[in-house]
Amino acid sequence: MADLLPSPLHDRHVALGAKFAEFGGWSMPLEYPSGVVKEHTAVREAVGIFDVSHLGKAMVTGAGAAAHVNATLSNDLGKIAPGQAQYTLCCDDATGGIVDDLIAYFHDDEHVLLVPNAANTAEVVRRLAEAAPAGVEVVDHHTEYAVLAVQGTKSDEVLTAVGLPAGHAYMSFVEADFGGSGVVVCRTGYTGERGYELIARNEVAGELWDALLAAGQEHGMLPCGLGARDTLRTEMGYPLHGQDITIEVTPNQARLGWAVGWKKDRFWGREALLAEKEAGPTRLLRGLVAAGRGIPRPGMLVFLAPDVPLGSITSGTFSPTLRQGIGMALLPSFVNPEAELTVDVRGRRELFRSAKVPFVDPSVRES
Repeated sequence: MADLLPSPLHDRHVALGAKFAEFGGWSMPLEYPSGVVKEHTAVREAVGIFDVSHLGKAMVTGAGAAAHVNATLSNDLGKIAPGQAQYTLCCDDATGGIVDDLIAYFHDDEHVLLVPNAANTAEVVRRLAEAAPAGVEVVDHHTEYAVLAVQGTKSDEVLTAVGLPAGHAYMSFVEADFGGSGVVVCRTGYTGERGYELIARNEVAGELWDALLAAGQEHGMLPCGLGARDTLRTEMGYPLHGQDITIEVTPNQARLGWAVGWKKDRFWGREALLAEKEAGPTRLLRGLVAAGRGIPRPGMLVFLAPDVPLGSITSGTFSPTLRQGIGMALLPSFVNPEAELTVDVRGRRELFRSAKVPFVDPSVRES
């Protein structure tokens, strides 16, 4: 793992006994000695802290910056105001396939911060930069900033204890100061729980991590790795790029049409996506819940009982909240949601049923 990018907090994770894994070209903590289930439960019932510094950070600036973002990415930036954030998609213009899903933080008409996935940051920046009109710059700040996620019902108390603002509306952000350095406090996250993502310069990230971890002790905070992040987001049915969504998968197929500004005159993939929407997608991303003890994993085959192959699991895990196997799969749209499905789990056919996502009730939007 010597050629992988380290988080600016890497030494702190080592000191906490973390196990590491490669993710998007970075070496990131997978879990700590507490284990995935305890970390998952801490977020659902109290509060957890994640280092997600592998996430991309790119700034679009200049006269017409917001207009450029709105003319290329899928969602309608005109529906939000400065100080708000929006989930959006970078789609391929020819096919409508999803190059990446990302969050756009709308500062003002000349400043939009984009947070794409680690592995796709360079490609998103390249596409936006090549299409940028004169006067608009797209700059990759991927390795200059850390991103910390404080997630859970006690997240407000933890932020308040270290002097950071909390309590602002879901999908909004506030610029604050910590240790003489600017921190963007975003009411966003990938767990389904109330929480925040903090974007801070590398130089102050360690001090911020230490302060948050100390303030969270009385609230049952645990440091959490990408293992718990995956089980939490799967319970919410949040797609992961590279598994549930790829450049081969469109927003229509992934049930992400709500993140498309269909009334906009321009965005990448518009014509292809409108045509597919009109005709109806041939496959859809569906949730699956085990009827027994089977635990689905990515790549496992899904069948229409008894032996008709339909596709494969894109995301699958054991749900610590539900205490059963859950997953998602891209399946032909003709499949009846009530149909009996089986998954080949290590050579055994396990019965599954279709389920709507999220698999658990979210608290992310609670005021």
